[in-house]
Amino acid sequence: MWRYLFRRLNLFVATSILMVAVLFFAIGMFPVDKSFALSGISAPTEQQMAIIVEQYKLDSSTFSQFFAYLQQRLSGNLGMSVNSQQLVSGELASVLPASFELAFVAGFIAVVIGVPAGTIAALTKNVAVQRTMLAFTLTGYSIPVFWLGLSLLLWFGVNLNWLPTSGQINLLYDIPTVTGFLLVDIVLSDVPYKVSAFQDALLHLILPAVTLALLPLTLVTRITRQAMNHVMEQSYIRAAEARGLHTAKILLRHALPNALIPVLKSMGLMMGTFASYGIIVEVIFSWPGVGNWLISGIYQRDYTVIQAGILSVSILIISLSILVEFIHAAINPVSRKELYASK
Repeated sequence: MWRYLFRRLNLFVATSILMVAVLFFAIGMFPVDKSFALSGISAPTEQQMAIIVEQYKLDSSTFSQFFAYLQQRLSGNLGMSVNSQQLVSGELASVLPASFELAFVAGFIAVVIGVPAGTIAALTKNVAVQRTMLAFTLTGYSIPVFWLGLSLLLWFGVNLNWLPTSGQINLLYDIPTVTGFLLVDIVLSDVPYKVSAFQDALLHLILPAVTLALLPLTLVTRITRQAMNHVMEQSYIRAAEARGLHTAKILLRHALPNALIPVLKSMGLMMGTFASYGIIVEVIFSWPGVGNWLISGIYQRDYTVIQAGILSVSILIISLSILVEFIHAAINPVSRKELYASK
């Protein structure tokens, strides 16, 4: 396994460097001076310009500039925001927790609902239930996320006025920032309105989380159903049934753990789609995350924000995909067998 982990880490490094190289050469296509695109300083003094030239090796060859750019970005120097004139690294650190919070809740909804739904669809003999599940998965997979988000916003936010339509929490609540994760910060705070603030934050989270959860929910349901159908036909399940084990025990201890392995792998494969959908959802509901921050930077032509947003989202997708793939190989005996056989 350690050899496999080393290969995955090499893949992560190679993919990340390739992605940074594409981003670096795209900077040359920006309709502004390269020093401005790299640093975000619109009118640098002579001293600032000398520092920029030295940091990014602008007086050297393209390869030297690329390695200097790679070094600066990996060291955490993301430049200054063109519009706010604040450090981009600080802005990125302030918006990342909101994106993680939304993604975690959406993923939790998808797994908690999708796994039982897929299991029921696989085990039931009722044709109507099977067709309903199939129709749900096909419909959920086909619905455009922007249409779903706008529809939910219109129905439950505007017409019925049941749920908030934008933001992360009512601006009347002043929650001290401790971890950056709003729900956690509310729990850790000592404000007298803690309970009402927590309820308000949950209400703000429902619409964007449900919108983002629909695609992974349909995929988890469908893959769980297929995996359960396959697992229930295996000889060890039939042997457990022949020994007289209770059906619930067979499902929970033998069938479901093996059926979840393909679900885990599919979640790793859809990281890119999930992240792109998350950006759209954040824009629709004005969620203060990386996606909304990146799109605002594109509209405002904030070149350093654009680079930092693309860089952070790409590295997160790559790292999470490789992490899920490693976990899948660690818990799946078949994958380990194929891995060792390939040595």
